[in-house]
Amino acid sequence: MASPDLQYGRYKDPALVESGVYVEPATNDGLVTAAEDRDLRRGLHQRHLSMIGIAGAIGTGLFLGLGGAVQTAGPLGALLAYATVGLVVCAVQFALGETAALYPVTGSFVRHAEVLVDPAWGFAVGWNLVYGNLLSIPAEITAICVLFEFWTEISPALWICVFILLTNVVGFARIRLFGEVEFLFAFLKILLVVFLIILGLVVDLGGVPGTHRIGFAYWKTPGPFVEYIATGAWGNFLGYLAVMTGAVFSFAGVESLAMAAAETRHPQQAIPRACKRVFARIAIFYVLAVLIVGMLVASDDDRLDDESGTAAQSPFVIAASAAGLPAIPSVVNAVVITSAWSSSNQALLSGTRVLYGLALKNHAPRIFLRTTSWGTPYVCVGLFTVFMFLSFMTLSDSAMNVFWWFVDLTAAGVLVSWITVFVNHIRLRQALRVQGISARQLPWYNAWTVFSSWAGLVMCVLILLTGGFTVFTKGNWDSASFVSAYLDIPLVLVAFLFWKFYKRTKAVSLGDIQLAEALEQASHAEQEPVTKKTKLLAWISWIWD
Repeated sequence: MASPDLQYGRYKDPALVESGVYVEPATNDGLVTAAEDRDLRRGLHQRHLSMIGIAGAIGTGLFLGLGGAVQTAGPLGALLAYATVGLVVCAVQFALGETAALYPVTGSFVRHAEVLVDPAWGFAVGWNLVYGNLLSIPAEITAICVLFEFWTEISPALWICVFILLTNVVGFARIRLFGEVEFLFAFLKILLVVFLIILGLVVDLGGVPGTHRIGFAYWKTPGPFVEYIATGAWGNFLGYLAVMTGAVFSFAGVESLAMAAAETRHPQQAIPRACKRVFARIAIFYVLAVLIVGMLVASDDDRLDDESGTAAQSPFVIAASAAGLPAIPSVVNAVVITSAWSSSNQALLSGTRVLYGLALKNHAPRIFLRTTSWGTPYVCVGLFTVFMFLSFMTLSDSAMNVFWWFVDLTAAGVLVSWITVFVNHIRLRQALRVQGISARQLPWYNAWTVFSSWAGLVMCVLILLTGGFTVFTKGNWDSASFVSAYLDIPLVLVAFLFWKFYKRTKAVSLGDIQLAEALEQASHAEQEPVTKKTKLLAWISWIWD
């Protein structure tokens, strides 16, 4: 096996090696750096990655938000919108999987952008993600406080302290603990989703004593579509468009499974498998859930207007309550609490690894490269811990308005990330063609992803540009909605232009992208050993394998 220097394409000063400090060279080849290999620990398995992606996408959007989607677009309109975004998610996963399998680095598509597009774009997208995740954690902790109000009137300050502590325990611990926690949460979410889909089908077919069969009655009256803002077919289309925008944020998180690629065992095999499995599970769960919700609750049901933020607004809870099943609301609320905490854990992992990756390339202070003996970037986690205390702002009405305004600034960040994933993949494929290298040499290759990435890119740009279309319609102007939909775009562009002119970066030439070295490293990567499973484990592991 090659020496560490040759394996990772690095040439290190012996004095720096002895002192424990490495200075990364100016080259931006996208390979795993010596610092990553030395300081981080490969504690994540493919099952962890799969469940991290599932846990990130199955959250409040599925448990609480589907009723609003049906109310806006109707049962068929909502189903079509989620199916459309599901196809975009498929394209995201395959584009990310092909690129990350070749470049399994900390920071994932942020570092890929530095290598394949422009270092300035990596800087802009990276800091946008750091900023978004810094605010996402206190937002999720605030949501947890609201969810606990469903059961108790204990001061929210107590729950804020408890979940700041719990999030820090996971954040500072070994990466393996994070993987196991997310694995457990994802498993609970999947069990609940499957249970709610089956329960919904039983209720719809009149299987609960005292209830009548509903079938597709609500698809006939009030109808499969709902007119939104306008009338007729145009109104139906606008309802579909509005739900599609919301569906994007329901799927947010699927792109984070490769953020800790340098902390993943056998990433060349684990990341592609996880990307492929996550898409299939998420798409099935969401499409089935939307279909069942559209059968259970009428689009004009007043109970869908509940904005409590607790299980009371869930369409599954509405249907279960109508069927006389009083325990369901508490079960849903409990799992949604785990979903919110899971989301805060994921934001911490994603944000800290992006920050670490930025520091590796001198896009952030080098102090963020410091890690514990077990491989946790503790300075990065410490910065995020400070921002967790913004949760206390929500205890004051005036401070809460300011806090949520800051959160709104990153609402379009999901689409910016997906666009970056597509651009990275398209540039990778173009570079392969320019350099005369067959795409079949990639660790993971799919012939049709050349087309799916272009289609996904176009769709994401369209959704990004039309995300706040309602504010431009007559009588619907709302400053907060406009900011939420569009302000992230100039923020990213300003960061990009600032770094481009400050560092005088240039777009990476397709012919200069160092593909040969990356392919060489991938070809010599250790293969994942084949393990035998018991029949029971093999039956259960379909979720992540």
